[in-house]
Amino acid sequence: MTSDFHILYLHGFLSAPQSKKAQQTIAYCDQKGMADRIHVPALMQGPAATIHELIELIKSLPRDSLGLIGSSLGGYYATYLAESFNLPAVLINPAVGPFESWESHLGEHNNYFSDHVHVVTPRYIEELQSLERNPLQFPANFMVMVQTGDETLDYREAVSKFSDSRLVIREDGDHSYQGYDRELPAIEAFLLSRINDSAR
Repeated sequence: MTSDFHILYLHGFLSAPQSKKAQQTIAYCDQKGMADRIHVPALMQGPAATIHELIELIKSLPRDSLGLIGSSLGGYYATYLAESFNLPAVLINPAVGPFESWESHLGEHNNYFSDHVHVVTPRYIEELQSLERNPLQFPANFMVMVQTGDETLDYREAVSKFSDSRLVIREDGDHSYQGYDRELPAIEAFLLSRINDSAR
C-alpha cells in the first residue's frame, strides 16, 4: 500500500459524516492504519460553495496518492473533482445529472443527522448543472457500484454514463447500498491500482 494513501469520502444530500457508509469507511481505514488519512467533510453548503471547499481540501492533500469515494450526490461531486484533478474515484449509487429532476426538491429540507436545514433554490440547481461532466475525459478513473433496487435513482442512468468505466451492478439492494462494508476491500484495491498506474 502507498505509504501516504489518502481517501476523501463525500456523503450524499441531507447526509453527514455520521452516516452508516461514512462510518464504515472510517472504521475500515482505522483497521488499515489509515485513521489520519481518511477525510470525511460535512457538506452542508450549496454546490458551488461545496466544490470550492473540496478543491481547497484536495489542494492540501497529496494528489498523487489520493482516491475519492462518493455516494449519491457525493458521487456527482466526486465525478466533477475526479475529472478536474485526474483522480481515481469509486461512486456508490451516484447521482447522474441530478439537476434534471431537482425542480421537485425546491424548498427546505432537514438534514438526517443534525438540525441543519438545506435550502434548494433555482440557483442551487443551476450550480449543480454547471458541475456536469459528460462525456468523461478519464473514464478509466472510475469504478461505479450500483444496486438495481435503488428506490431513489435509476441505476441505468449511471450504467449508461459510465459505460466505459468499471461497473459493479448488484441485484436488488436499495439507495443506501446494502452490504457496502463488504465492498470496501475492492474499493481500496481499485483506488490503489489507479494510483499505482498513474505513478508508473
